[in-house]
Amino acid sequence: MSAVPSASPTGRRTPTVIMLLVLATFVVILNETIMINAIPRLMADLDVTERSAQWVSTAFMLTMAAVIPATGWFLQRVTTRRAYTIAMGVFLAGTALSAVAPAFEVLLLGRIVQAGGTAVMMPLLMTTLMTVVPEQDRGRVMGNVTLAISVAPAMGPVLSGLVLQVASWRWLFVLVLPIAGAVTWLGLRRLENIGERQTGAIDVSSVALAAVGFGSLVYGLSRFESGNVTGPALIVAAGLALIGVFAARQLRLQRTGTPLLDLRILLISTYTKALILMSIAFLAMLGSMILLPLYLQNLRGLSPLETGLLVMPGGLAMGLLGPTVGRLFDRFGGRVLVIPGSIGVALSLAGFTQISMTMPYWQLLGLHILMMVSLAAAFTPVFTLGLGALPMHLYSHGSSMLGTLQQVAAAFGTALVVTVMSTRSTQLIEEGTDPVAAHLDGMSLAFGVSAVLALVVIVMAVLLPSRSHAPAEPEEASAESDEGEEPAVELIKG
Repeated sequence: MSAVPSASPTGRRTPTVIMLLVLATFVVILNETIMINAIPRLMADLDVTERSAQWVSTAFMLTMAAVIPATGWFLQRVTTRRAYTIAMGVFLAGTALSAVAPAFEVLLLGRIVQAGGTAVMMPLLMTTLMTVVPEQDRGRVMGNVTLAISVAPAMGPVLSGLVLQVASWRWLFVLVLPIAGAVTWLGLRRLENIGERQTGAIDVSSVALAAVGFGSLVYGLSRFESGNVTGPALIVAAGLALIGVFAARQLRLQRTGTPLLDLRILLISTYTKALILMSIAFLAMLGSMILLPLYLQNLRGLSPLETGLLVMPGGLAMGLLGPTVGRLFDRFGGRVLVIPGSIGVALSLAGFTQISMTMPYWQLLGLHILMMVSLAAAFTPVFTLGLGALPMHLYSHGSSMLGTLQQVAAAFGTALVVTVMSTRSTQLIEEGTDPVAAHLDGMSLAFGVSAVLALVVIVMAVLLPSRSHAPAEPEEASAESDEGEEPAVELIKG
């Protein structure tokens, strides 16, 4: 494959295709967190238990984990417009089904369909960005992407809290539907095809192994709780075993056919370091996102809307800093951002270990903003360094691996902090400690475990280079490009 196509902009303007994909990704990611505050309403309206109602979020995460491993193969074999059409079409169908769901089972099916469309959008955005944006501009453009994908999860609970104050949970889907429809229409009018399609049949066994393996791993991790360890542990073990079989099959297909997920990306050390750093940082972030609402609502008595408003500034700060972080990365490289950012994450989590019933809200707000700003300083450079170290023909596989491990890290982070918190608080209550004090101690310990894990992030940050350079593409592709027979990357007007 060739370098950046000549038709792509080399100035300071973000390519139109990227802006369209960022807009679509913002809409689908916003939907991922918009149901968090709706659990009590679902329990009353659809007559389900809290554990069942939680499946509207769990099923979404499971579907993402099962589908994303196949997106690397998929994005290499369809045009950008077709991938976009399929992703947004599936998302719209799931949204419409969820809005009119007469029973909980139908709502659950709608959420699964939604997740199927969402799973394609993030790898599509990242792969396209790495293909059309010149290396010297990637930090700036990736910073703009960070703005969208950081603000959306932060805004989801706040917007849902506002809607649920005056309307039914169905309006969470009804309001998203026309917005997603307008974004889809705009994208199909302006979107261009990027890159060159490849050929090769899909390996059905790999699809099944990835779906069941990663799905089982995420499901098992999501089931961990105090007093219920053996069953989830067995499911996690089964998932890991299936993932091992999946990996062995991909290594074999790399020699004899077309792998579903090309594991040669893991041989590139900069990408692997970025992958580890991102996964652990995401784990720590998701753990705190679970613990903080539990603390604020269950112990401090805040409403879901008040909780959302308190954590919203951190999410907004993370997103709004994205473009600035990107420009700094383009100018100075990654280390001057990632190392301080990783230290900030560890310090904020260490600060959360001091929570109490009297800790001022401004301190909580400050710690949360510190963590989100630190993550902003780390995520944009890490994404850019990691994917930038890959040859162009592996961008889609690298994006797919990043997306898959994000889902696994989210499930593992949730399982870890909930298990640590509940085990510690249960133990203290049995010893005669006041329940409120016991829960505070359990949350403090869980934050402490996350802070220790954040030390690994600092180590990986130190090991990362300031710049990454992709290895040369295969000689055959370079020769074809040099002879002008068939350019590897082209822009085709839609």
